[in-house]
Amino acid sequence: TVKLSGYYLGATEVTQEQYYNITGESPSLHGPGANLPVEKVSWEDAVAFCKKLTEQEKAAGRLPSGYAYVLPTEAEWENACRAGTTGDYAGDLDAMGWYNKNSGSKTHKVGGKRANAWGFYDMHGNVWEWCWDRYGDYDAGDTENPEGADSGSARVVRGGSWSGLASDCRSAFRFRLPPDARLNNQGFRVALSSRREP
Repeated sequence: TVKLSGYYLGATEVTQEQYYNITGESPSLHGPGANLPVEKVSWEDAVAFCKKLTEQEKAAGRLPSGYAYVLPTEAEWENACRAGTTGDYAGDLDAMGWYNKNSGSKTHKVGGKRANAWGFYDMHGNVWEWCWDRYGDYDAGDTENPEGADSGSARVVRGGSWSGLASDCRSAFRFRLPPDARLNNQGFRVALSSRREP
């Protein structure tokens, strides 16, 4: 059993336009497209984005006291992806996600497919999404707000991508990449949390 404290999560993956507005950089190979998900961003790039976004929103007075933008933990990500479901996917995969059988070998604008029951788009497919956690075995017992392994360099990615198999898009499927990896099928979404700094 995994218990989670309250958190907020972006309804979509971070777009190329959003990434440029915060960082001044356009790393994506797919596009150009303001509403396409940003890709070719490393875990380190994603964390840096969260830090800059937090600083900007604090300075503008738009951030609740004690909150920061961060990458979601793996548990937070899967909870949002499942949206109360227990099967392989949170609904019909072709209706909800872009993967190798329906993507045309490219990314698509965020929010173009059906949202899950909690209003999150593209949790299945389009681009892999970085999570905060180091990759490792899950805790054997009940846990609260897990944040991944205590050691190791690889970071968790979730959700599958436009180039991957349907099985990669399963709610429970996990993969790992080095934190400096920058792939054309790799992006992220942000969480808003009162428990950790970016």
